Amino acid sequence: MVHDERRALVVDPGDAQPVLEALQRLSLQLEAILVTHHHGDHTGGVAALRAATGAQVFGPAREPMPQPLTRLSGGDKVEALGLTFKVMDVPGHTAGHIAYYCADADNAPLLFCGDTLFSAGCGRLFEGSPAQMLASLDALAALPAATRVCCAHEYTLSNLKFACAVEPHNQTLADYLASATSLRLQQQPTLPSSILLEQQINPFLRTRQATVIQAVQAFDASARDEVSIFAALRQWKNQY
Repeated sequence: MVHDERRALVVDPGDAQPVLEALQRLSLQLEAILVTHHHGDHTGGVAALRAATGAQVFGPAREPMPQPLTRLSGGDKVEALGLTFKVMDVPGHTAGHIAYYCADADNAPLLFCGDTLFSAGCGRLFEGSPAQMLASLDALAALPAATRVCCAHEYTLSNLKFACAVEPHNQTLADYLASATSLRLQQQPTLPSSILLEQQINPFLRTRQATVIQAVQAFDASARDEVSIFAALRQWKNQY
């Protein structure tokens, strides 16, 4: 949720109840609901929230969505709470997945990327191809280094364990694992991450690094080009 102490927007509300409780506790009016893709754990609360608040719903143009909504494709813009979000097409996890990027929210860029990019990981390829997901992650990785990465799930620790198997000598990765572990022990989130940090520790953004290529080829010797290396890395994570 993003709010200005009066109005709020919420992203990917899989469940309406926590949102309604937060709106009441903070005395906020829900103005907009931003949805990144069609999976139920991202859309399950949309209808109830729309009915309770009258909030406008925005979502991907090419996916089944709870109606009515404003459908969006890459290059479109959403205005909410005085902020401008640019829509990015990021297929891979699903065929029509989108992300929302704001160049300036409280003096730093902000990204809502759903299940495309996670801290130290990426979403499974349920509908898209490895080539699509690699291109989508490249687009996100090209955003400004200071961009805060608000992904949709707290999968960081499990992702980091795999990342450490891929790059066991990456000191930045080891340091991040220690700090993330400490945060989770205190019941604190590891998120948001940042594009800079992900470039340093996320194997799915590092598939052109020699260390990652070598590790992937030890798993699958047939992986040679950029796409097959990415595909093999994703398969390795699937069965890790």
